[in-house]
Amino acid sequence: MTAATMTEATAVFDIGKTNVKLTLVDHHGQELAVRRRPNATRQDGPYPHHDVATIEAWLLENLTQLARRWHIAAIVPVAHGATAALVDDEALVLPVADYEHDFQLPGYDRLRAPFEQTFSPRLDLGLNLGRQLYWQQQQFPQAFGRARHVLMYPQYWAWRLCGVMAAEVSSLGCHTDLWQPGLARYSTLVEHCGWSHLMPPLRHAWDTLGTVRPALVASTGLPADCRVLCGVHDSNASLVRHLEPGPDRARIVLSTGTWVIAAALDGQLAPLQEHSDMLANVNVVGAPVACMRFMGGREFAQLAGATHAHCTLDDLQALLDAQVMAHPCFAECGGPFATRQGRITGQLASGAINPYALATLYCALMTDYCLEQLQAPGGIVVEGSFTANPHFAPLLAALTQRRVSCSQDSSGTTVGGWLLGQWGNAGASDQLGAALAAPALSLPGLERYRQAWRTALAEQDAPVACAVN
Repeated sequence: MTAATMTEATAVFDIGKTNVKLTLVDHHGQELAVRRRPNATRQDGPYPHHDVATIEAWLLENLTQLARRWHIAAIVPVAHGATAALVDDEALVLPVADYEHDFQLPGYDRLRAPFEQTFSPRLDLGLNLGRQLYWQQQQFPQAFGRARHVLMYPQYWAWRLCGVMAAEVSSLGCHTDLWQPGLARYSTLVEHCGWSHLMPPLRHAWDTLGTVRPALVASTGLPADCRVLCGVHDSNASLVRHLEPGPDRARIVLSTGTWVIAAALDGQLAPLQEHSDMLANVNVVGAPVACMRFMGGREFAQLAGATHAHCTLDDLQALLDAQVMAHPCFAECGGPFATRQGRITGQLASGAINPYALATLYCALMTDYCLEQLQAPGGIVVEGSFTANPHFAPLLAALTQRRVSCSQDSSGTTVGGWLLGQWGNAGASDQLGAALAAPALSLPGLERYRQAWRTALAEQDAPVACAVN
């Protein structure tokens, strides 16, 4: 097959916390090929870190194979947040840290800017990227001192592919403590810690930074003019197709994966509460977006176990009838109830709880709670892995009494990455299938179950009375 006869494609390279995926998408937004692998954290070295060498080798191997069949015109990096690479002109100076490591160090909380400046809440472990950088600076001052730039994770991969360093607002504004969404500039933390010189030039997520390095062209067979885009934070990639207002546009996007993130496109920042894992993300055009989240994919897996079997409506109804409930939290970090220990209450007469049904109910209730806290109007569209659950969206529609739709795309992040490659093409989003409305489930006792679950939340929040001696 000659280059002239090959179908042109965009490669969306999506690095999630759980999986790494490479998807080829044609000019009409249709997937041509998908490659994926599990993503694991390495425990060797000075601290837990991402295995970027293995990921890069896997990426290049698959690009080599795919380039034999399709003309790859552009590569778009998409990656999870709370992650950055410290690099000199050639390579990493320290491993890329895993945000689930404990980066607590005295002094940082006195330096970080107030919530009203960054809308970045104080989070556990390394979910505030500034905390990671401060910890690395204090623990490894010599290595940190060799760094020339701090690259957000999508832009690290763009640099590896094309050699151009850049910064981008959707990753900078993802609870990093580094960015002021309202003023569109770096926070006071950056100056206080002496990091200003480490920040590369700001570019748009859709900007072409350059073409693939000549050495990679030679080793992979990629076209010499293959463009490398600046790239985007993964949850913000899911927002790209919804940024244009319209009568049928959902105004709340529910990005589901390892994290479940409710993003209110028309939401106000006033309802955001720092201690409930509510925050302002920043979309690709630089506007703040009110968000609330919990580690829904991780919690679902904890509750459902290894089974991949779906549940039936009878399984859900049995849990409602017996008032069997899962109460937060079942993840190690993140979410409004991160300090609580997850528990299951109630019991079926048969004793056989369907774990998939319990996990589905739990995640729908948690999402309903988050949406209420955001106080945002409008319909909801579900993107990502939860679209494969046949009962999640209908349950959410019943709980919220709103219009809920499911994206027909297998991945909102992939679609968003592809749209960045089509930026400026006014008809690009029109080629994508409309989200499908989810009819609300009619389950007797659902509202009573919801109220009982909410009551249990409130009881745990109530202060404990102390006896006076």
